[in-house]
Amino acid sequence: MAKTVVMEHPLIQHKIGIIRRIDTSSKEFREMISEVAMLMCYEATRELPLAPVEIDTPICHTTVKELAGKKMAVVPILRAGLGMVEGMLAMIPAAKVGHIGLYRDPDTLKPVEYYCKLPSDIANREVFVTDPMLATGGSAAAAITLLKQKGAKKIHFMCIIAAPEGVKKMQEEHPDVDIFIGALDDHLNDHGYIVPGLGDAGDRIFGTK
Repeated sequence: MAKTVVMEHPLIQHKIGIIRRIDTSSKEFREMISEVAMLMCYEATRELPLAPVEIDTPICHTTVKELAGKKMAVVPILRAGLGMVEGMLAMIPAAKVGHIGLYRDPDTLKPVEYYCKLPSDIANREVFVTDPMLATGGSAAAAITLLKQKGAKKIHFMCIIAAPEGVKKMQEEHPDVDIFIGALDDHLNDHGYIVPGLGDAGDRIFGTK
């Protein structure tokens, strides 16, 4: 069973408090989403393996630690997941970026893939899937199923705000995927929005509401 981590870091909690506010502008919302993603990336990569490397400093020859050749990929779920990419790349600039696009079928309410572009060596990369909101969990679970079908093996899911219903679905469908959460909220309302939540993350990032 993979781990589910709710991040209690004061900076993360402070910035999430800002993005929850109804009067936060799109500009500030985008900036805060990116900053929270950067801080979460720091925590989510805590267990990356290190290897000793010999180098020369201006003073002497010594041995330091570097990431052990681990290739990484950041895969946002379109469109809101794009808001977390810049913050992730600030911490892991060598990571490649894939994209997964899903929409919900109005009749079946099930996610349908409309776009998928991934690094060709995705099977050899540690993958960080980003989506600010984990509500029902349907899109996130479908995106990870798609990644596994494309060959991805080591997958982490990162969201800024989650509902218990979405966490439960992810744990049931993908018990091998680590889940990193900025804040775990109370429940979903009748319209599928997280309560207290922050509204529609995509609309607030891109100013389309």
